[in-house]
Amino acid sequence: MIILITGEKGFIAKHLIAHLQTEHEVHGYDYHENHKPCVDGYDWVIHLGAISDTTERDVDKIMSQNYEFSKWLFNECNSKGVNFQYASSASVYGPYEKFGEDDPKQPQSPYAWSKYLFDRWIWQQKHNVCVQGMRYFNVYGPKEEHKGNQASPITKFTKQAKEEGTITLFENSDKYLRDFIFVGDVCDIHEQMMLHVKKSDLYNIGTGFATSFQTVAEIIAKKYNADIKYIPMPEELQGQYQKYTCADITKLLNIFDIQVKTVKEYIEGV
Repeated sequence: MIILITGEKGFIAKHLIAHLQTEHEVHGYDYHENHKPCVDGYDWVIHLGAISDTTERDVDKIMSQNYEFSKWLFNECNSKGVNFQYASSASVYGPYEKFGEDDPKQPQSPYAWSKYLFDRWIWQQKHNVCVQGMRYFNVYGPKEEHKGNQASPITKFTKQAKEEGTITLFENSDKYLRDFIFVGDVCDIHEQMMLHVKKSDLYNIGTGFATSFQTVAEIIAKKYNADIKYIPMPEELQGQYQKYTCADITKLLNIFDIQVKTVKEYIEGV
């Protein structure tokens, strides 16, 4: 297959390019408002490019890149017979604690709204090609250090433990749980979906298990003999910080059996 992946400089895209190029011809594209990609000749476009910073407040910038460009790209693929995978986000669910693909949504940030609006829009369109939406939960793995505060707690806590001997944790972190999924498993799901699933649909991409930030910190602290220090949650995060995410992956499991790495297995293995 010949595949175009947008957001080629991003964390997931870098892993996905490396994963797919062993068996497929893979090209990358990174967003530029004056240079849009040509999709002619591709079997699939995997659209991962987006402003993913949940604290970004320039709504026009987010809507232009995450929403308007995504619509343009889908329309190009749809008119030229190119199958389309795209990245959605579990942030669309907001404070709700039901995570079926069709459960209620309450986005809490401009980023989450941009993902919700594109989800809503694309499934109202007529599809001439196979369309697969991937609603990522919390993806983690190596080579995400460049993301800074947007990196997963697994990466941030490990860096703190190794360099400082102390992990900084928000107060009440035992009450904040996430469905963490290893980036290698995400890459495998993308490939298996392209190869074996011909039906257009939107899928939660997670493990179906939730782990607290406290538990993650404790596993890492034990491995590196580090301490844990607690601080108040910053004001800019309060109100939009999800307490709990856990993917309902019933739909995904109905199409193939996925084998995923646990957070504990990952931390102890690196």
